[in-house]
Amino acid sequence: MDASREEVSRRADAAFRGEEQGGHISFDTVDLLWNTLTKKRWEILRAMTGQGALSIRAAARRVGRDAVHGDVTALLHAGPLDQAEAGVVFAYDAVRVDFTLTNAA
Repeated sequence: MDASREEVSRRADAAFRGEEQGGHISFDTVDLLWNTLTKKRWEILRAMTGQGALSIRAAARRVGRDAVHGDVTALLHAGPLDQAEAGVVFAYDAVRVDFTLTNAA
């Protein structure tokens, strides 16, 4: 979801003060968030956390699936995974999902 103007300003101010901000990915809608970070893709991220670069085949073995190429490609395009010389890497220690649910009316 798009970060609020206040959140962007807060993060920018903190960064200018030299505070580490870490990675940040935003989605335009909650639907896009859940279409991108499906249950199976969360399993891949969880299995790759702290593991360094893995081949796609190694990632598949860690989640007990034969085929994860499409999911890994989607995660590469969305930003949580990065391409590395030895495969793909999830270079974060944690994931935090933050959104506000409001009345649709």
